Parts: sequence; structure tokens; C-alpha cells
Amino acid sequence: MSLPNPAELINQMALRLKAHLEHRAISEPRFIGIRTGGVWVAQALLEELGSDSPLGTLDVSFYRDDFSQNGLHPQVQPSALPFEVEGQHLVLIDDVLMSGRTIRAAMNELFDYGRPASITLVCLLDLDAGELPISPDVVGATLSLQARQRVKLSGPTPLELELQDLAP
Repeated sequence: MSLPNPAELINQMALRLKAHLEHRAISEPRFIGIRTGGVWVAQALLEELGSDSPLGTLDVSFYRDDFSQNGLHPQVQPSALPFEVEGQHLVLIDDVLMSGRTIRAAMNELFDYGRPASITLVCLLDLDAGELPISPDVVGATLSLQARQRVKLSGPTPLELELQDLAP
């Protein structure tokens, strides 16, 4: 299986996002990337859109439902939202949507900051393996992987995708 080119996906996503926001009459969305890959995708997307909007970042480690099982990842950083959440139209950006648990955790954290007017979910890849009923509004590509396969995003510049096989 060959993976799509992230730069081409970002270009397509920018066009789709712009159309989505115009359709919903959203003129000043607030962009938020989920650490780490979602921040990289958000930065590339903002650049492609030619936007100088501030970028918020979320580290959802403490909000994950598996936190007590997995413990604290050594690279946890604080979330930073340089704007109000209350009443705002948010564009939440992640790199890979798998189970939906990261997105659920991100939404839980966002609601601790206030009640947004709307949340548009943007993902570079949707692995169509959802355990929760969460799907992106804008997606670069949808992939179906075998059980032992994973996709790794590296970046921030350039963004590159790698298909990994986990040991059986």
C-alpha cells in the first residue's frame, strides 16, 4: 500500500475547509491543533490557506480515558489557547483519526474552556476504525489498514507519512 502525499492532502483539505466554512457562513474560525501531529497539520493548513490566524494547541493527555492505564507521557506540554472558546467557531485539527478517543478527549478539554458555537473536525487521515461515533467534517484521505499496521506522521517540515508494521 502506498500512502498519499501529505502536501497534496493539505492542498485538497484547504480547498474543502474553505468551502465548508463558506457554506456554514463562518468568517472568523479559531484554529486548534492537537499535539503533536495535529499541530503540524494545522500549521501547514494555515500556511496553505494564507491565514495568519493564531493557532491554539491542545495536549489532551490528562483528558484521555486511558490515562490511568497508560500513565503520563514524558513529553506532555500544557495546552495554549490564545483566544476565547466561548461562542467561537472552532476548527479542531488532528493528524490521524483512529478510535475517536483523542477527539473525544479534545472536546472534553475544550468545553472546560467554554462552550463553542461550533466545532469543525479536520483530519489528515481517517483510518475508518472508529470505536466512537466521530467522523471528520474535512479529511485528506480515508485508509483501511490491516490490524498490525500503523501510520506515523513525522514533521513538522516536511510532513511525511510512513506505514509501519507492528511485530506479530
